[in-house]
Amino acid sequence: MKLSARNIQTLTARFVAVVFHPLFMPAYGLFIIFSTPTLFHYLPLQVKKILMLIIIVNNIALPVALMPFFRSRNIIKSWLMEERGERNVPMLVVSLLYTVTSFIMMRLSVPLLLKTYLYSVSLLSLTLLFINFRYKISIHAAGAGALTGLVLVLWIQFGQSLVWFMVPSLIISGLVLSCRLYSNSHNPAQVYTGYAAGFTVISAVMLLVS
Repeated sequence: MKLSARNIQTLTARFVAVVFHPLFMPAYGLFIIFSTPTLFHYLPLQVKKILMLIIIVNNIALPVALMPFFRSRNIIKSWLMEERGERNVPMLVVSLLYTVTSFIMMRLSVPLLLKTYLYSVSLLSLTLLFINFRYKISIHAAGAGALTGLVLVLWIQFGQSLVWFMVPSLIISGLVLSCRLYSNSHNPAQVYTGYAAGFTVISAVMLLVS
């Protein structure tokens, strides 16, 4: 069966929504930190594995594992959580888990910038939760904005050109925002507000604290 152009676009939008889901974005950010030509590139591999494992278990696996429970209790009406109200409880749980991760990072002997990155992610998660009480903001867009803000902070902090990281982050941002608009999941204001929130919180906290 041949796929129409519209079907292909719809599948692409869904694929992008899954690959660049907000739950995955902090892990992508940590990968970027470890990959950039900075001192973090030379961290022992064991340290990188431990930090990535903490993020994957506490902030990806646990929230995903709780989704069937939320669905069975009618806390969420669908896996996509398209309605603003059904996002509150999952977002609260995610925010609490990021707070736990931040406390774990606080006790580890790792560079301050890595700790600050997790603090900023926790603050962003709480910010999005409070905004969502009154306004349906795009969390996908916030994740894309956070990645772009992270690359900018690394560029400024270490004074090295990270154009090969900035260009992909901007392309991914454009793709995520376009797909959210195409799928009618959000209107332009919700998408742009989300992107601005992610970019601003991550970059501001990291520049001020680290």
